[in-house]
Amino acid sequence: MESLPRWLRHRPWLRDVLLAALVALPPAIHDRDGWRPVWIQVTVYCGLVLPLLWRRSRPVLVAAAVTAAFWAQYLGHVWGHELGRGTVAVAAVLYTLVVRERRRAAAVTALSAGGCVLLWVPEWLRTYPVTGGGPSVWQTPVTIVLFLAAAWVFAEYLRARRAYLAELARRIDLAESRRLALAHAAVAAERTRIAREIHDVLAHSVSVMVVNAEGGRLARHTDPEAVDRAFRAIGATGRDALDELRRLLHVLGAERDAEEDCQDHDDDESDGQPTLDDLRPLITRCPVTSTLRLRGERTSLPADAETQTYRIVQEALTNVVKHASPDAAARVSVDLGRPGPGRHIRIRVDNSTGSGEPPPALPPSTGRGLAGMRERAALYDGTVTAGRTADGAYRVDAVLWPYGRPARPVTW
Repeated sequence: MESLPRWLRHRPWLRDVLLAALVALPPAIHDRDGWRPVWIQVTVYCGLVLPLLWRRSRPVLVAAAVTAAFWAQYLGHVWGHELGRGTVAVAAVLYTLVVRERRRAAAVTALSAGGCVLLWVPEWLRTYPVTGGGPSVWQTPVTIVLFLAAAWVFAEYLRARRAYLAELARRIDLAESRRLALAHAAVAAERTRIAREIHDVLAHSVSVMVVNAEGGRLARHTDPEAVDRAFRAIGATGRDALDELRRLLHVLGAERDAEEDCQDHDDDESDGQPTLDDLRPLITRCPVTSTLRLRGERTSLPADAETQTYRIVQEALTNVVKHASPDAAARVSVDLGRPGPGRHIRIRVDNSTGSGEPPPALPPSTGRGLAGMRERAALYDGTVTAGRTADGAYRVDAVLWPYGRPARPVTW
């Protein structure tokens, strides 16, 4: 069907008309000794040809009508003992039934046509007892049987090919649907990542600026130098936040253009993400008294693992600024481990209780802090736990596995 012209491929009714015309031509209807009158020939011929126009919509009914006309041709000796005239019509309906998987109806049609052919042999011998003997009497029946068998085999081949093409098209549609689903999932993941990055940058910086602004306002009458220090901290924090946002937007723009420009760039120029080198400036900018203890080796540590470590520490300090009292102290401990199997990064941020006084008024929390830390740790098969300690302080404990979690649990 794929090899047919397009104008014929998409017009099945036109194919039915052409098939009927092929069966009907040449008509070979005329007055002849041993044949029935012309009007009977025309009637039987119409019974063989016209039903083919409805073979798609009523295949079983058309097969029954054509088979009945085929038998009428034999019983009525319409064209004498010539059976080949209706063979093409029977083959056409047999092909239609097999293609549409009506094999039971096709088998009945084939057996009925075969019975008619077998009955033709003794009738032909009785009519022509002298010249009908010998092997030549089986030439017509064998030819008809082979023609019908060829129609069945061709229909099976075409049906199998159509089923194969339909399955191929289904798999292509399924693959396309899967590709679109993966694309939508990637877009959703990218949006989540962007939201998480912006939250980490803005939440920490805004919290630090608000705390310094409130502290400077309270100390403006008692310690003017503290006001200057607060404003300097606000300016430095704001500039750092803007720089981080620029780097983030640069990275996002580079990712969008990655497929168009696949040139190699230096990691420091193309990445722009914070590393472990930025931890100490982060501790310095924090308005809460904080200390950093960094252990382990950075050798062969993935750059993204350093970024996630920085972000987890940043978010933990942001929570300290938001929820701890102004005189609380934070202790940051980062253990990078040693290169080798089972290497892991452990991050611990503890803050003391302080005086217990509430911190200055801050913007309402988004509730994404702890969830964001857990999402970052999950990128490296890690975990994050947070809660009160026995002495009433608050602790955030995170573990990252840069090269995968080992089979056996690690005890601390």
